[in-house]
Amino acid sequence: MSYKIRIACDRIKRDVPETETSIDVALISVSHLMATLLEARIDTGLPAGTGQAAVRRLAKAQMALVEASTDVLRVHGELRKVGQAVAGLDLHEDCPPAQACASTHVLHVA
Repeated sequence: MSYKIRIACDRIKRDVPETETSIDVALISVSHLMATLLEARIDTGLPAGTGQAAVRRLAKAQMALVEASTDVLRVHGELRKVGQAVAGLDLHEDCPPAQACASTHVLHVA
């Protein structure tokens, strides 16, 4: 295997998990903000419709992050295949299994 391929593989092995974690951190942040908004509405005794447009937009942003996470997992799986085909590498054991990348169902956790 060439030196350039090895360097590219090392960078990809570093960057893919960092990207996956960054999206997870963003999801956590959005989830915390959602909880804070709803708690504030309840705690201040405001009507249920107050700030609903913001809640809906935040939920949309959250779903976009979930979709981004799914797409990055798919990229991860594809890159694993490329690594095997191009360099004969099994880049690492903790790559997502194909079925994890194929699912379009989302489990919502409050």
